[in-house]
Amino acid sequence: MQSSHVLICDLVDFSKSNCDIFYDSLKGFNSKFPFVEESHKQNFYSILFVDSCMGEIEIDNHKIYFNCPKVVIIQPNCISKINLQPDTSGKIISFTETFFSLRYNNNSLSDFSFFEKGCKPYLSLNSFQKEHLQTFFELFDYEYNAALKEKTKALRSYLNIVLVQLERIYNPQISVKTHTNKNEKIKEFEKLVEQHYKEHKMPSFYAEKLHITPNYLNKICKNEVSKTAGDIIRKKITIEAQRLLHYTNLSVNEIAHDLGFENVSYFITFFKKQTQTTPEQFRKAANQ
Repeated sequence: MQSSHVLICDLVDFSKSNCDIFYDSLKGFNSKFPFVEESHKQNFYSILFVDSCMGEIEIDNHKIYFNCPKVVIIQPNCISKINLQPDTSGKIISFTETFFSLRYNNNSLSDFSFFEKGCKPYLSLNSFQKEHLQTFFELFDYEYNAALKEKTKALRSYLNIVLVQLERIYNPQISVKTHTNKNEKIKEFEKLVEQHYKEHKMPSFYAEKLHITPNYLNKICKNEVSKTAGDIIRKKITIEAQRLLHYTNLSVNEIAHDLGFENVSYFITFFKKQTQTTPEQFRKAANQ
């Protein structure tokens, strides 16, 4: 059943003792945290290692079924629903960007292919990959549950190792991302858009925040990601509109207001230009 809003989850909703890192078995997960069965957003990352299970996970427009072992990746601000049977075998690691970046730098997470915008949110595992990953999850398990000196530092290191192992599976070709001033600016720009897209829809606002000119922002966007700055802003607004249309029962007028549009007709025109369909048509098709 749809609601008039999407629940926002904090890591503290899962872990009472640590608001930056959480680890648990997936056995009985839905019984412990029944709210995950409803559409919700989270402001942290989750990595689910699912060995065997009956059930499904929905992340935005992806429905993930478990006919083989999988790793599922849930990024901040995605809308997800988790429906796993009580006897599910697997583990979950959830963490905030702050937890990771206290040891590594703020942009390290963007080096992983599976954290890029719009990427496939799961990996299917063969038997070797499953056994290999299980080793690292067991090491994380031991460290998380034991009373050890400097446990947090060790957990950050194990988390990084798990992410590196996942990258090898997700993107087996050897590729090293180089950090330049230009692509760092793009990452900063995308973070600002995440924060301000409702109130600010023009590139000039973001250029000022980044201490560059709008023309230069547009140029580096075209060079680095083959999109204009305006394209990136419009894409973000469109994705959020689609999420609200699919996962809530808010009216089109309410969604337009929530996204900062002055009137509903402008929102409908904007949405149709971006998707070649009206908001109502999209909602009807998405909910079939």
